[in-house]
Amino acid sequence: MEIKEKIEQPAQKKTQTQQIVEKLEKGVSEIFESEQYKQYLTVMSKFHSYSYNNILLIAMQCPGATMVAGYESWQRLFKRHVSKGEKAIKILAPCPYKKIILQDVTDPVTHQPIRDAQGEVVKEKVQIMIPAFRPVSVFDVSQTEGEPLPEMATVQELIGEVDGFDAMQEILENMAPCAVYHKEIEGTTKGYYSPADNQIVIKTGLSQQQEIKTMIHEIAHSLLHNSEKMKDKKISRNDMEVQAESVAYTVCSALGIDTSDYSFGYIAGWSKGKEIKELKNALDLICDTASSMIFHIENKLTERYEEKYGKKHGEAALVEITGEMEKAGKRKGMHM
Repeated sequence: MEIKEKIEQPAQKKTQTQQIVEKLEKGVSEIFESEQYKQYLTVMSKFHSYSYNNILLIAMQCPGATMVAGYESWQRLFKRHVSKGEKAIKILAPCPYKKIILQDVTDPVTHQPIRDAQGEVVKEKVQIMIPAFRPVSVFDVSQTEGEPLPEMATVQELIGEVDGFDAMQEILENMAPCAVYHKEIEGTTKGYYSPADNQIVIKTGLSQQQEIKTMIHEIAHSLLHNSEKMKDKKISRNDMEVQAESVAYTVCSALGIDTSDYSFGYIAGWSKGKEIKELKNALDLICDTASSMIFHIENKLTERYEEKYGKKHGEAALVEITGEMEKAGKRKGMHM
């Protein structure tokens, strides 16, 4: 079944959207400078429910952003208002639209086009959804004034409230798609993931923080680089390490675990010569994996919090403001 379609947008909207897309193209090329890359991953850790495109747009326009929402959302959800003179952060929101097109009618058995008495292919009108995006404005909490934000337990606080290390270790081991073992490892290697054995091995005797960081890194490998995922794929060891280390940095940053020893000095050299599409795919993969891991950890920590303090407290324990704004954005079509 062949569908030929020309996508059209109103001139003004198309121009605004194109400007943002061009900014993204430029941003993708520039983000792979070591410090900018760390900054991008830090922003990703705070906005892990957003697409990598919008994370990049937020990082470029307001690097210190922590919580964003639309003008009306700040008023409605949090009784705050945008301060006078503040400049909006522009992101992209999906706005698909319907269109009627003509397409070939095909035989349900042979899947060949059906022809009329004159030998012409029979056509029928069908409605399709055309994917499109539009620019929308959001503002960071630092650009607003009003009532104090609700006090909510952060992930870091929850870690302390639910027996810290033991809770995190159990959550991470259960999250891993393979067995996790603790063994003696010679040399400086702190841990590894073996695709052949489909298992993670963590060196015994590590500090608690180092063990958590190592587990997150190796779980990223097990999610991204297991035998099934790597089937028919050619990816270098460097590429795999960039992906796993980037995911680990983002997740650790979200958990409030010290990330000062993470270094991405090699990232500029790694990205050099790669096509924009390849770099975008890498960012998209990192964003999706880190987001999935953070959500899983948050949910499990909340469950433990509820078990310890009761459901009433647990429900409010980990309601991220960005999550509330995400819901509001979906109702208004405010983000990708």
